[in-house]
Amino acid sequence: MGRFQTDEMRDPSAVLKDFLVEQRLPSHYAEIASQWFLPLADALARFRAAAGRPLILGINGSQGSGKSTLAALLRTLFAARHGLSAIDLSIDDFYLPRNRRRQLANEVHPLLITRGVPGTHDIPLMRHTLRALTAGHGPVAIPRFDKANDDRVPKARWEKANAPLDMVIVEGWCLGTPPQDEQDLQIPVNLLEANEDPDGRWRRYVNDQLRKNYQPIYQQVDAWVMLKAPSFDSVFQWRLEQEKKLAERVQQDPAPKRIMSPDDLARFIEHYQRLTTHTLRTLPESVHFLFELDADRHIRSASTPRELPAA
Repeated sequence: MGRFQTDEMRDPSAVLKDFLVEQRLPSHYAEIASQWFLPLADALARFRAAAGRPLILGINGSQGSGKSTLAALLRTLFAARHGLSAIDLSIDDFYLPRNRRRQLANEVHPLLITRGVPGTHDIPLMRHTLRALTAGHGPVAIPRFDKANDDRVPKARWEKANAPLDMVIVEGWCLGTPPQDEQDLQIPVNLLEANEDPDGRWRRYVNDQLRKNYQPIYQQVDAWVMLKAPSFDSVFQWRLEQEKKLAERVQQDPAPKRIMSPDDLARFIEHYQRLTTHTLRTLPESVHFLFELDADRHIRSASTPRELPAA
């Protein structure tokens, strides 16, 4: 909940104070937001004003990099500081239901039972949702995915937003990632690929999906932001912190939940190592706003590798 906000313009310090409480963030995040993300929100709001139409903003960041928090912050700032209607979405909410992934695992490759990589998202649903939010009129149902249960939330419980919106923010770990060259797929990058995908069939399917079905979606994005991890080595620790927080949120729920152990998580993130490393190497030069993180997720530099397109 809390994805939609159409507040009147308010003082930034009051907005940030409320945001910290809502997101349960430490007080020092207000300084980070003021230094780095208020200027980002202002620049994107100016871009929206010049364009004079709904915009799609893409945020790329590896698991645990803080992209969902940034997406929520930008949504809040757009509304409260600029009077723009906005929504923040995650590519995770477009995962295929578990039964569809089970079918892929049976028909294509067993590794496709695990959500996350290209080929495990409902791309037609994502395309329809983005189009409806930017070009439609009236209520639009927003898909949701329950990671604790590893399945899509029933449609009756999806939230709704009134289209068209001024800003549609989409975040994801592989958002904007280009496909790899064929020669780059030949050598396994970890034990998961070596032992469970020795002939490369899984990684080639993932790469083909990325090329054929994901790139057309990414081309609809008007502005790109990247939270760049220092390396893949940081991702496990960041992702482990996420899983601990998930476990804390559901520990009072009597229903069974799918919470991963550290060993399970170590294997899980190997599904993402190839494309995460590829993204860190290739995407930074293509984004409009680049924030480089250290191992503690502190921003150590910011730059604008590409200029925003002319309105």
